[in-house]
Amino acid sequence: MRQPTASPRPTDPVSEPAAPPIGPCAGGADAPAPRGLVLDTNIVLDLLVFDDPAAVPLRAALARGEWRWLATAPMRDELARVLAYPKIAARLAFRGLAAPAVLSAFDAQSQPVPVPPKAPVTCKDADDQKFIDLAVHHRATLLSKDAAVLCMKKRLQALAVWTSTAISSIA
Repeated sequence: MRQPTASPRPTDPVSEPAAPPIGPCAGGADAPAPRGLVLDTNIVLDLLVFDDPAAVPLRAALARGEWRWLATAPMRDELARVLAYPKIAARLAFRGLAAPAVLSAFDAQSQPVPVPPKAPVTCKDADDQKFIDLAVHHRATLLSKDAAVLCMKKRLQALAVWTSTAISSIA
């Protein structure tokens, strides 16, 4: 009987070519350190507020310690500001969440790092520059749904930054 072959990973135009292997090896002291990960605010909302099914692999990878979620104070400040938007506040209420609880989850899961210097590439959307600067500085993977960030994919790859809309696209 013929063994089924693994189907190829679905092609995601945002994440091709695939990122190099990441995450810890199977146990042991020789396991590499988790790779840095930068999440834009929309991805954070998917993870912590919207309970988006696409965020399930990200949540699991963070819980397993395969990624080190890097964040700066301005990123946290942006999240706090966005949580007060009427549509987001309504979603929080619907899910029985409060903004302080979301910010506590952000603090518990992310690693605070200093604001890095400006990257050698500039985003068309100034609000997204902070994510690019951090990803470039740490040579981290950047998850974003923002078109202004995603259109920079090739320029960011040249700086050792992988971009995608979801962790499953690069894991």
